[in-house]
Amino acid sequence: MPYDLKELAAISGQSGLFRLLKPARHGVLVESLDEKAARSLAPASNKVSLLSEIGIYTQDSDETAPLTEVFENIYQNHGASLPVTSKSSESELREFLAEVLPNYDRDRVYTSDIKKLVTWYSIVSQRLPYQEATAEEASAEKADDAA
Repeated sequence: MPYDLKELAAISGQSGLFRLLKPARHGVLVESLDEKAARSLAPASNKVSLLSEIGIYTQDSDETAPLTEVFENIYQNHGASLPVTSKSSESELREFLAEVLPNYDRDRVYTSDIKKLVTWYSIVSQRLPYQEATAEEASAEKADDAA
């Protein structure tokens, strides 16, 4: 897993991404993934979505592509700098996603989802080091692809 997304989350009602620090009585203590690295409490009433549990719909209706896999594809194609931003046109964003995930479901993945993906990847690639897949992970992926 090149980017470790296990402790990263998006929080409803708040922009940006957050690192989960520890549970608190009335929510979760988080640290923003920006220059300030401000700590705050995400109330229990807000939905906290772990990036490691998010996937993108594919044309196989029973399957989604995990965000970690999509981030890996983006890194392999573009490194840390993206050819698009969240302000890019709809056609540019859709072309970008088709390049990194050719079998994404064009009906169920909205432009707003692609904008979030681009924004999140930009934040993660700036704040987290990219780690090459270990030989163990690479062989596990090849075994999954063969199945």
